[in-house]
Amino acid sequence: MVSAAKSGDFSIGKMKVHRLGFGAMRVTGEGVWGPPENKEEALATLRRLPGLQVNFIDTADAYGPEVSENLICEALHPYQGLLIATKGGLTRGGREQWQTKGDPDYLVKAAKKSRERLKVRTIALWQLHRIDPEVPRDQQFAAIRQLLDEGVIARAGLSEVSVEEIEAARKVFPVATVQNRYNLVDRGSENVLAHCEKHGIGFIPWYPLAAGDLTRPGSLLNGIARKHKATPAQIALAWVLKRSPVMLPIPGTSKVTHLEENVAAAEIILSDEDFNALDKEAKRK
Repeated sequence: MVSAAKSGDFSIGKMKVHRLGFGAMRVTGEGVWGPPENKEEALATLRRLPGLQVNFIDTADAYGPEVSENLICEALHPYQGLLIATKGGLTRGGREQWQTKGDPDYLVKAAKKSRERLKVRTIALWQLHRIDPEVPRDQQFAAIRQLLDEGVIARAGLSEVSVEEIEAARKVFPVATVQNRYNLVDRGSENVLAHCEKHGIGFIPWYPLAAGDLTRPGSLLNGIARKHKATPAQIALAWVLKRSPVMLPIPGTSKVTHLEENVAAAEIILSDEDFNALDKEAKRK
C-alpha cells in the first residue's frame, strides 16, 4: 500500500505528522491564479490525501488567491487527523504576480480571513509567506505574536529566511517551521537547514522534486531510478527525505495519479552510497 507514513514522522507542536506532505499551490488555475481548470479533479486529488496517509497539507491565502484554501475546506473539512498549514503576507495582482505586504494590521486580518475560509477555530500552523522589506520586521513578528496570543493560530513559521532572520523572530515567538526553496540541485539553504536541525525546527523545502541537468539520459540519477524501478523525480524526492530528519517536503499536483506517484517515493530507501553519489554529482552542477 502506498503510504506517506513510510516517510517517517515529525512533531509540529503537539501533532505528529508524516514527513512527506502535500503542497496545495497547484490545485489552483494556471499561474497560481483563479480556479483550477478541472475543479472535480482538484477536489479528487485533495480527497485522496487521507487514504494515502498524507496528514500535512500546506497552502496559502495567495494561492488563487483564496482558491486553494476554499478547495481544501470543501474537500477535507473538518480535517480529522490532518494538519492544515497556511501562509499570509503576499498579495496578488494577476498570474505569476506576487507582492509582499507585511503591514501588521493586514497580517492579522489575513490570518483571521484564512481561519474563516478554512472553517477552523485556530489555524494549526500559520507562516509568514515573506518578510516585507518595506516594513520593520519586528512589527511583522509582533503581529505573529499577537495571533498566537489571541489563539488565532497555534504555531507559527517563516518562509524564505536566513539564519539571522530566524533568530530575530525567535526572540518574539517560537518558530515551528521554516519554508525555503531546497532540492537536490538547489542547496542555497544548507546553513538554514543545519540551524533547523539544531533547534528542532521543521524544514519545509518547496520545489523539492527539481533535479535539473541530473535527469539527462544516461545520468547517475537515471541509473539509480532504473535500479529502483522509479522515476527520476521519485529518486530526487527520496534523496530530500533522507537528507535530514527535520525535512518535510510538500510536492504538489492537481492530479491523483501524480499524487500517488509522489507518495510512492516514501517507499524508496536510498543506500548511503547512492545518496552520497547523488550529493557529490549535484554539487558539481
